Amino acid sequence: MNVNFTPKGVCSRNMNFDIEDGIIRNLKVTGGCNGNLKGIASLVEGMKIEDVVARLEGIDCNGKGTSCPDQLAKAVKAYL
Repeated sequence: MNVNFTPKGVCSRNMNFDIEDGIIRNLKVTGGCNGNLKGIASLVEGMKIEDVVARLEGIDCNGKGTSCPDQLAKAVKAYL
């Protein structure tokens, strides 16, 4: 299943990824800190969706109350 998510309160503008048998695949993020988001995409590739939420939910960026990793966790939770 393909998931397309518009993050809120962060620099990234779009997150698109596939979920196959409960596993994250092919995360692509538009906008945001390019190198950091490529790193996050590489780290979550092949992870169980529950693990992505557990590791990334609640991470804050500069007092915004959210972050790109936190928004990714929200996108995955919306799928669940």
